[in-house]
Amino acid sequence: MDVVNQLVAQGQFTIIKQPLGFIKVLQWIFAIFAFSTCGSYSGMFKMSVECKKQAESDLGIEVEFEYPFRLHQVYFDAPTCKGGNPERLFLVGDYSSSAEFFVTIGVFSFLYSMAALSVYCFVLEKYRENNKGPQIDFVVTAVFAFMWLVSSCAWAKGLSDVKTATDPERVITLITACDERENRCREVYDPKVSGLNTSVAFGFINLILWLGNLWFVFKETGWMAAFAGTYMPSQEKQPAPDSFAQGGYGQQDPYAGSQGGYQPEYGQQGGYNEDGGYSQGYEQQPTSYSNQMVTLGFRRSTAACISALVC
Repeated sequence: MDVVNQLVAQGQFTIIKQPLGFIKVLQWIFAIFAFSTCGSYSGMFKMSVECKKQAESDLGIEVEFEYPFRLHQVYFDAPTCKGGNPERLFLVGDYSSSAEFFVTIGVFSFLYSMAALSVYCFVLEKYRENNKGPQIDFVVTAVFAFMWLVSSCAWAKGLSDVKTATDPERVITLITACDERENRCREVYDPKVSGLNTSVAFGFINLILWLGNLWFVFKETGWMAAFAGTYMPSQEKQPAPDSFAQGGYGQQDPYAGSQGGYQPEYGQQGGYNEDGGYSQGYEQQPTSYSNQMVTLGFRRSTAACISALVC
């Protein structure tokens, strides 16, 4: 009892309030409904054969059948209305494969949902470690969703065949005495298959639950982040250069050439203007404020030297 209390105290039961855990609870419940309504079914229908001779009549022929619906093994005795022993007749069809497959998927879904809930509540951190747990959970959930689709469709078709094979009006055609007009054959009691109809409905509900749970498990796998990381926007902001982090100003000038900086091109077209000053052309594009100041100082010093020589 102390071990149970310790586990309960360490459990993270808040996960049940989240979609990931809450849907697992629904899967666990509806899996029970699905396989129990199908696996525990037993039905019966009743017919009557009224012969011309009342002593040979049988007004209460009961035919019972149950899961797994191997109807070819279900038999009943019917009068021949000709005297002698009654004849033994068998129903037609074997629908055990679809029914057993449906119940098997329901049982395994129940077991897996219970195991997953235990992992969510008690070892959630290990479950999310390296995303291995969610990835395995996603694959298993996808497999169960597919299995519910296949098993529900197969059992729906099998149930339709079971209804046809156990229809009293169809079974009456198997009785030889009913071929004669002087004998009267009729159905007395139809089988109740509402439980089987419910099992098919629970099967498709489980399909919806397992498909819906795929999204919430997929969000835990980390695959969404991996897919998003492969997309690089074309106008993404570039990181700052490392020289700023080192306390220096190592930013390179965008116009820098192969020699480590911008090399201005000084034109050799010079001459005296009308005011007697010397003018020299420079074919360059200033790259920064410091370069402009150096260029301006150079011009002023050159003009001063030329003026001194002229004077």
